[in-house]
Amino acid sequence: MDNLRNVLLVGACLAFANAASAFELRVDAGADTAITEAVKSASAVATAKSANVTATDEIIAAVQADYRNILGALYRKGYYGSTISIKVDGREGAALSLISLPKTVNSVAISVDPGPRFSFGKTKVSPLATGTEMPAEFTRGAPALAPLVGEAKDAAISAWRDNAHAKAALKDQSIVANHPKRELDVALAIDPGPRATFGELEVKGETTVSARRIRKIAGLPEGRDFSPEYVDLAARRLQRTGAFRSVTLREADTLNTDNSLDITATIVDEKPHRYGFGAEFSSLEGASLSAYWMDRNFTRNADRLRFDAEIAGLGGDTGVDYTLSASYRRPTSFHPKYTGLLNAEIARLDEPDYQSDTGEFTFGVEVEASLLSDVSFSLGYRYSDVTDTLGSRQFHHLIFPIEGTRDNRDNRLDPKSGTYLDADIMPFIGLRGSASGGRVFADVRRYFTFGTDDRFTLAGRAQVGSVIGASIAETPPDLLFFSGGGGTVRGQPYHSLGVPSGGDTTGGTSFLGLSGELRAGITDKIGLVGFYDIGAIGDDALPASGAQWHSGAGLGLRYNTGFGPIRVDIAAPVTGDTGSGIQLYVGIGQAF
Repeated sequence: MDNLRNVLLVGACLAFANAASAFELRVDAGADTAITEAVKSASAVATAKSANVTATDEIIAAVQADYRNILGALYRKGYYGSTISIKVDGREGAALSLISLPKTVNSVAISVDPGPRFSFGKTKVSPLATGTEMPAEFTRGAPALAPLVGEAKDAAISAWRDNAHAKAALKDQSIVANHPKRELDVALAIDPGPRATFGELEVKGETTVSARRIRKIAGLPEGRDFSPEYVDLAARRLQRTGAFRSVTLREADTLNTDNSLDITATIVDEKPHRYGFGAEFSSLEGASLSAYWMDRNFTRNADRLRFDAEIAGLGGDTGVDYTLSASYRRPTSFHPKYTGLLNAEIARLDEPDYQSDTGEFTFGVEVEASLLSDVSFSLGYRYSDVTDTLGSRQFHHLIFPIEGTRDNRDNRLDPKSGTYLDADIMPFIGLRGSASGGRVFADVRRYFTFGTDDRFTLAGRAQVGSVIGASIAETPPDLLFFSGGGGTVRGQPYHSLGVPSGGDTTGGTSFLGLSGELRAGITDKIGLVGFYDIGAIGDDALPASGAQWHSGAGLGLRYNTGFGPIRVDIAAPVTGDTGSGIQLYVGIGQAF
C-alpha cells in the first residue's frame, strides 16, 4: 500500500507541475476579427498553447519565430506598416536569450497594430510572352496582397514556358512599400532564356519494360519545341497504362549546348497480377457477385490482360444472370495516342421479360482526345439467341461501337465535385435476315459541394437512350431499354417498366432517366442521403415521346471506409403502377 501511495503521490505532483507550467495566451490585434484570426492561424505560440506545450525552450522559440510568422500573415493581407509586440511575462520576446531561459513561462501577450492597408501602386512585369494572363487583382489601386506578387511572377514564367522557353526565371525584383502613399510598388524582371526543344528521354527506376517502349508510350517529340503540356501528357500516358506504380518526369537543370532539354523518367512497376471482388444486394433483385483477374505488363510492353466474371440475381425474384468477359489493351498501337483493344464476352441473361444467350467479339482502338477524355472505335460481331413474349429468335449483327468518356470527378467512388460524361453509339448491320439500325446511350453526371466544411453535396444524373432504324421486334431485347431497379429508378422493381406487348412486357426503343441526390456528412465516417429517381420508357425512338413514366424516392446511409463508402439505400415507389413496398439496396460507392 505504501508503494502504491507513493506512486499516486508522484503522479499527482507531476500533474500539478504540468498544470502549473501551462501558460496563458492573450492576442490583441484590434477590432478587425479577420486580422485577429490571421494572426492566430499564423502564430506558433497559439499552436503551442493548443498542443499544451509546457517546455520553456519550445515556448520561447515559438515566440521568437512568431515575429516573422505574424509579419508574413499581415503581408498576405496587405499590411506593410505593422507593429508587433510579443511579451513573455512582461518582457519582449525578441530580447530573450535561448541560452539563459526563464524557469517558467506564465503568460504570453501578442499585441499587433496592423497599420493602414496598402494598395498596389506601380505594377510592372517584363518582358511578357504572348498570351500571358496576369492576375486580375494585380493592378494599381487593388489591395496589395503579398500572394498576388508571387502569382504574377508564376503567370509570367508559366507563359514563357508555354512558349517553349523552358528555363524562364525571375532575374530581378523590386518591391517597395511607399508608406506616405500607402502603396506597394512592384517591378519584376523576367529572364525568358533561350527557346528550347525536347532532348532525350532518359529512363530510370525498377521496371521490366524496355526504355525504348517507355519512350514510345510517352511520345515526347524529340527535336520539337518544348511544351509543359507535352510533359504532363507523357506522364499521363505512362500512368494510364496501369503497368506502373509510380511515374515521375523531371526536367534537366540546364539545357544542352544545342538548347535541347533532356527529361528523366523514373519508373517503378506495379505488381504484375491483381484480382478483386465486388458485391451488391437488392431486396428484389437479389445479390450480385463479381470478380476479376488482371495481368499487368502481359508481354512486357506495358499491356494488360483482364478477365471478369459476374453472377447476378442470386436469391432474387428474377432469374440468375451469368457473364464472362476478357479484354486486352496494348498502349501505343501505331501512335502514342492510340491504345489497341480486344474484347470478348459471353452472357446468359434470365431477365423478367426475356431470356438471352449472347456472344460478342470486338477489336478496335482507343484514342486519347485530351487529358480527361477518351474515345474508342471498334468493329465486331454480335450474336443473340433470345426468347421473349414475341417468341424465339436469333440475331446476327456486325457492330461498330463508338464510346466517348470525359471524367473530371475528384473521386470516382465518392465524388464531391466535377462532371462525368459517357456516350455510346453503336450502329449495327443485320446479317442472316436481322435488321439494321443503331443504339445510342448517354450518361451525364454533375456534382456540387457546399456548406460549412463542404458537408453537403448535390448530385444530379441524366440518362438518355434510343434505338434508331429498327423496331422492337427487330432489336435484341438486351439492346432495348427497361426502367426500374438500382441503376435507374430505385424503389421500383427491377425492369418493371417497359412497353406492353400481348399481355406481357418488352423493352422500349427509348429511355429517359433523371436522378437527384442530396448527400450530407454527419461525421467524418457517416453520411445521410435523400434521393429521387424518375424514368420513362417509350416505343418511339425519341425519348419521352409517348412514354410511360414511374418514379421512386428514399433515404440512404453511407459509411466511409477510406477507399469508398458502403452504401445502404431504402426506397419506395412514388408514381406509376409498376411496384409497391420497400426496396433495399446495398453496395460499395455512391449510387452514381
